[in-house]
Amino acid sequence: MSYAAQEMKRLMGKAINTFNMIKDGDRILVAVSGGQDSISLLWLLRERLKRVPISYEIFAVHIDLGFGTDTSKYISEFFIKSDFNYHVITSKFGQRAHTKENSENPCFFCSRLRRKSIFEKAAELECNKVAFGHQKDDFIETFFLNLLFSGSIDTIQPVQELFHGSLTLIRPFFFLSDSTIKKYALEMGFPNIESGCPTAKTSKRAQIRSMLSDLYVTNRKIKGNIFRACSDIVKSHYEHLPRVNK
Repeated sequence: MSYAAQEMKRLMGKAINTFNMIKDGDRILVAVSGGQDSISLLWLLRERLKRVPISYEIFAVHIDLGFGTDTSKYISEFFIKSDFNYHVITSKFGQRAHTKENSENPCFFCSRLRRKSIFEKAAELECNKVAFGHQKDDFIETFFLNLLFSGSIDTIQPVQELFHGSLTLIRPFFFLSDSTIKKYALEMGFPNIESGCPTAKTSKRAQIRSMLSDLYVTNRKIKGNIFRACSDIVKSHYEHLPRVNK
């Protein structure tokens, strides 16, 4: 087993156990965008069933945003080839986010529509958990997005209960970096299916990512320091947890 594969399993397991993300009998909707993060998460959550003394069900769900890149075709081929229980939702969310209908920024509008659709599908499938492939870099980037554009000190949470606890969002890649996931996905031969979003490379998140990349090359400790700060925000929501040092 490669180093990347070992780290993927170890750090995903660490997050699941630290935050008590998955329990026996859970029905988990895995939101699969088509990127390597979410595809790797889907694969590893199924693989994990062979090694743990509990049972849970996973349902892969993909939303085609309607940019004309036919993501539904390519991701369906992967689901079928890999024998996943899957559902594909076709939409025009991406197009609507870039029209006069949207008075806000495209990413926020599109994200809101996607989340609503995911929650509705979770209810239809009777899923009590929704798993997202957000990883360490996403937590850091969201921290800066909130700080710079919303004036708040916060980030996404590894575990978040919604609708009075009837639905829980989980992010098992909390401890994993983007670089490790990319190495693993490359080794596994996973596809990387682009949505075709015209503003993906110029969004506020892309700007933050570029800024952070420039900072990281100046001092290799910066990323770890920021993540520890983010972990303290997470810890404030889970007071029983130890400080995250990695």
